[in-house]
Amino acid sequence: MQKEWTAVGGPIVLGIESSCDETGAGIVRDGKLLAHVVASSMDEHALFGGVVPEIAARAHLQAFNPVVREALDQAGLRLGQIDAVAVTTGPGLSGALQVGLAGAKTLAYAAGVPLYGVHHLAGHVAADTLEHGPLPTPCVVLIVSGGHTSLLLVRDLVREPILHLGDTLDDAAGECFDKVARIMGLSYPGGPAIDRAAREGNPRAVDFPRPLTRPGDDPYAFSFSGLKTAAARWVEKHRAQGIDLPVADGAAALQEAVADVLTRKALAACAAYEVKTLIVVGGVAANSRVRGLAEQRCAAAGVELRVPPMTLCTDNGAMIAAVGDLLVQSGAEPAPLDVSIDPSAPLEYASLTPLPQAGAGVRAA
Repeated sequence: MQKEWTAVGGPIVLGIESSCDETGAGIVRDGKLLAHVVASSMDEHALFGGVVPEIAARAHLQAFNPVVREALDQAGLRLGQIDAVAVTTGPGLSGALQVGLAGAKTLAYAAGVPLYGVHHLAGHVAADTLEHGPLPTPCVVLIVSGGHTSLLLVRDLVREPILHLGDTLDDAAGECFDKVARIMGLSYPGGPAIDRAAREGNPRAVDFPRPLTRPGDDPYAFSFSGLKTAAARWVEKHRAQGIDLPVADGAAALQEAVADVLTRKALAACAAYEVKTLIVVGGVAANSRVRGLAEQRCAAAGVELRVPPMTLCTDNGAMIAAVGDLLVQSGAEPAPLDVSIDPSAPLEYASLTPLPQAGAGVRAA
């Protein structure tokens, strides 16, 4: 049975994130962030040029308890004062998700509170609420990360189904950055490395393609595999001819192509659905050119742009707690005791167990 809230005000929700290489714990109450702690195993993965699932799972095991303790200390709370636990149940790396779910179940059982299974991408959407308040209804959300690129129409995040306007058909934007950075000899993760290198480059130096932007193409779908290949061939051509690779120019041109495609399609969706707010979330939302071009184009179109702080763009437990906070206050049913992970969970609802009224009469605008 769900216990009564511990004090005047809304429930205190502890969020756990472990879908990839960050172990995150966050605490949220009434949409306010009380604690935000992340431990990353990125340095270990950098030795291999990408995330190694077994290393990630072991790192989560080592970091879980310290991260949760630090979050409770940061908020000035004891575990017994927590009213609910929310945890990422998918998508993500199987072993990594298992560690987070097992730990979250233990915490919920020890505290005698309900557990909520949360979709990782819904967490990214909710991260913006911790900085800017409730989501406008409706809003267009652009999710851009290492594994995901999606354009969504969101109304009530926890009560209504999430409408996918478009998704990536192959490589995600962040994946493109990672792979091209490796080809160029830059460090992992590729996104920040490309961003740093691009500061000294000319974005017009290389005419990289803008995938799926021609008339007749799907207006909201994404594809970055061809762009990755074009960048690889550009690098190979320079090396075959024995010419020094102008890394800064290549990085700037690649970044410009990605930012152009992302923001062009996002603003087209806002216009088509008559939405006045664009929210950009996910790790690639920290990219300076993606942010800068989004600001320019939103200002020109009269669209409000909302982007979370960089610390909330990458994977973290605070965003999962933010979804949990919304679920608890909306009266959502907790996850069943036998809740399990879904490494390839499609984004349909924010929760594993949607509210009974979810989806009633909801249509695309």
